[in-house]
Amino acid sequence: MGSPRPTPGEHSLTPAQHCDEPVPTAGSGLVRVRLAVQYDGTALHGWATQPGQRTVQGELETALTTVLRVPVALTVAGRTDAGVHATGQVASTDLPRTVWDRHREKLVRRLRGLLLPDIAVPAVTEAPPDFDARFGALARHYVYRVTDADGGPPPLRRADTVGWPRRLDERAMAAAAALLLGEHDFAAFCRRREGATTVRALLALDVVRDGDLITVAAAADAFCHSMVRSLVGALLAVGEERRPPGWPAALLARTRRADEVTVAPAAGLTLVRVDYPPDDMLAARAEVTRARRT
Repeated sequence: MGSPRPTPGEHSLTPAQHCDEPVPTAGSGLVRVRLAVQYDGTALHGWATQPGQRTVQGELETALTTVLRVPVALTVAGRTDAGVHATGQVASTDLPRTVWDRHREKLVRRLRGLLLPDIAVPAVTEAPPDFDARFGALARHYVYRVTDADGGPPPLRRADTVGWPRRLDERAMAAAAALLLGEHDFAAFCRRREGATTVRALLALDVVRDGDLITVAAAADAFCHSMVRSLVGALLAVGEERRPPGWPAALLARTRRADEVTVAPAAGLTLVRVDYPPDDMLAARAEVTRARRT
């Protein structure tokens, strides 16, 4: 499912994704709609539409267009990479009021009938006119799951948990993670996109062991391309005692990507939540975020 359509290069933005989603005004006949989105990214080539590839955006926009019989272009909170999962992804779009009123009660069920089982839309709701899934977000929350059990991940968690071949020192990983918190230029951990900043505010990077399972919970105002998986890759090097706990933070002095940082496998990463401000602060937040990103 999903008809291929042209797209700019990886992690660039199409016009519809630039937020130049004008705010619906009284008399415009449009309503802003918010979608909760979940997916198992194993067989998907990331969020963004790519020619000849099955992606979350391509599947959703095709399904929505089929049901609603109007073109649909989605704005998303976080453009996940190929193989990355989501339980708390958020998207938004504008629909004609007449179309929304006609389909709103049955839209979730009809999408379930069209989408393959690895993509789900558990809720579609009317949002305030100022809501913007991308620019309105305060923070994105990701969880990375890795197990150092001799037998690998449990069969029912093999899609979202990476099996690690060596024992990991989670205390050293946690010590290294604490040194990365705050606002920094994370260029060493990002695949640079022309004209985009790599300065981010890392709000949380928590490492917790539960038996043979280690979870790394990361939260930031936003993440640049491959940032979470690169941070985890650096922490895994510390956990294997190949690098000292201070090594990842020392890389923050770099102005270019650090080639010695291995990007952790995509399968362990899940976008679990996106935070937004109260409705009366949505417009102000979007303006601040646009200014920072440009």
